[in-house]
Amino acid sequence: MEIMKTSIRAILDNIESAQDYLDEEAIEKFEDIIISSKNIFVTGAGRSGLAAKAFAMRLMHLGLSAYVVGETISPAIYEDDCIIAISGSGETNTIVSAAKIAKNRGSKVLALTSYPDSTLGQMCDSYILVKGRTKKEVDDENYIKRQIHGNYTSLTPLGTAFELTTLVFLDAIVSELMEKMHQTESDLKARHTVLE
Repeated sequence: MEIMKTSIRAILDNIESAQDYLDEEAIEKFEDIIISSKNIFVTGAGRSGLAAKAFAMRLMHLGLSAYVVGETISPAIYEDDCIIAISGSGETNTIVSAAKIAKNRGSKVLALTSYPDSTLGQMCDSYILVKGRTKKEVDDENYIKRQIHGNYTSLTPLGTAFELTTLVFLDAIVSELMEKMHQTESDLKARHTVLE
């Protein structure tokens, strides 16, 4: 039970510390691109893909045209669209490839990554820095050193801290978009699926 409590604390600490490196200008640009885009495409691999899908659902609730890359109903992407790519490392092949295609077609590329200097970070029009232990940082050689210094990141397996912080960031962006777009919870609820 102690490991579980320590793990929860490590995850919450990562999310709380996210406030320390929020870049208001970058977030403003990120949100403005979303609002001004005709269609918004989201992509992420694995659990980052689940965070992307959750965000796409909220964008739809806001009345925006949102698609998940790879789904059969996703249309072509054009210059008045944007893609939101989520990759902790910024090097995930499928995510970088989708972003490159979007960029080549003239659309805006938004990213959430821990590595702004990565391939994804370098090609995007705007990014949000999301710190968190990514799969790239898994290094068993430093396990004992981390434990001695009280760094229990090993209790947040692989990309957990990145993915959960990304999910929280994106939900917080939805709150800001609601205000900018003059949307209420009732407006969002009216667009929620009724086919459940």
